[in-house]
Amino acid sequence: MPKTDLLQGTLDLLILKILALGPNHGWGISNRIRQISRDGLNASQGSLYPALHRLELRGDVESEMKPSENNRLARVYTLTRAGRRRLETENATWERFVLSVARILNAE
Repeated sequence: MPKTDLLQGTLDLLILKILALGPNHGWGISNRIRQISRDGLNASQGSLYPALHRLELRGDVESEMKPSENNRLARVYTLTRAGRRRLETENATWERFVLSVARILNAE
């Protein structure tokens, strides 16, 4: 399956979901998006890091420098309580959007 560029606005939602699964660094978040989507989605580094920075400024994620698996320092991101609330809200909005689009695409 070819990789698909993410729709505008969905990257924040995907990052929040990945971090709900546990703390992770940028490269790890990108890999999890690719793995869970079975290579269907690709979060480029050029959009991932600005999104992480934006989420951190909003208070949805926190970060700290920690040693990675290969003993190098990496910025590890963690979902905050505000980020969990935003994830719930954004997920509900996304579900309504998908349902509405499906209704239109399946109209006869």
